[in-house]
Amino acid sequence: YPLGDTLAPVIGYIDAKIGAAGLEARYSAELSGRPLFWAALGLNFPLALAGEDLVLTISTELQREAMRYLAGRRGAAVVLDPRSGAVLALASQPSFDPVHLAAKWENVRQDSAAPLLNRATQGLYPPGSTLKLVTLAAALTRRTDLVNKVYHCSGKLALPGYTIHCSQPHGELDLASALSVSCNVTFAQLGIELGNGSLAKQAERARFNRNIPLELPLGVSSFPPGKAGEGETAQRAIGQGQVLATPMQMALVTAGIAGGGVIWRPYLVQERHLGGRIIARTQPEKLAQFVSPEVAAAITNIMTEVTKRGTGTGAALSGVEVAGKTGTAENPHGAPHAWYVGFAPADKPKVAVAVVVENAGSGAAAALPLARRLLELALKEVS
Repeated sequence: YPLGDTLAPVIGYIDAKIGAAGLEARYSAELSGRPLFWAALGLNFPLALAGEDLVLTISTELQREAMRYLAGRRGAAVVLDPRSGAVLALASQPSFDPVHLAAKWENVRQDSAAPLLNRATQGLYPPGSTLKLVTLAAALTRRTDLVNKVYHCSGKLALPGYTIHCSQPHGELDLASALSVSCNVTFAQLGIELGNGSLAKQAERARFNRNIPLELPLGVSSFPPGKAGEGETAQRAIGQGQVLATPMQMALVTAGIAGGGVIWRPYLVQERHLGGRIIARTQPEKLAQFVSPEVAAAITNIMTEVTKRGTGTGAALSGVEVAGKTGTAENPHGAPHAWYVGFAPADKPKVAVAVVVENAGSGAAAALPLARRLLELALKEVS
């Protein structure tokens, strides 16, 4: 493991005593040359003279940068190519050293910071305002008449059992302005108009409530379907309440918008080699149709306004238009989680990113700087 804890969230570990995780677990038979049923037959020798080599989609530079920024914090970052689903970075902190893991197993396993938890794929968080992209998608897909509707924000919205708050009264604003300033009151009203059923259906078009195929175990993000009261529906429309999402899930939502409405299956292994020959190469595979190309283009235009004049101005890159969304997710167990999702270039997306930093407060302050740096670096690498 020459990169130690930097690639531990992806590669994982393997040891006769403590078991295996990550790609080491998923491809144990291929890497060792021993089929899974070999041991059951009492056979310890390899079937092949050598195991396979895996060529990953991960960019070492992007992975290092994400792990370096998150060091000392708890959080995750996912970088995708929205044109194919290739995972360019998958970072989770705190991490572990796979080289010495067996010797320190009990300490690592009992660590309250949970370094063995891959937060990028298995961490389930309230997505906060990043979920407004799903609510906006539902509105533009089902109620195009809502696009030009003007909403009023007095700073709060009292509902049965819950009151929605904004940082300030935003006054009169349309949906584009509401997303730019991340107006909770407007999106809560929008969610109530659409109803929980419509919101859940749109979320499920991005694979909420369903398993998503990946070479690593991936938690199931949840958006409860069926009927819900106005208070709960309003909360879910702004990414609170009973909505939970993995960073990978929010990266896929973002990549779906960047990809003209199509979400491609995420993957980490580009090629498998044996004896110097390519024996398998991953081909992009459509996972879901999140929105129509027209709706994706409309959401993209609105997300660019977030960068130009809204909560995400810090994500701006010189000469490149960035589409993004910040999020500050209330958390019942402590300080809010900081989120940022985005992609670039907005007119011809090549890279999408999702970042969450636990208990870090403002998404613009804590998650956006890393996302901006990852977008900047990735645009230099992808063609």
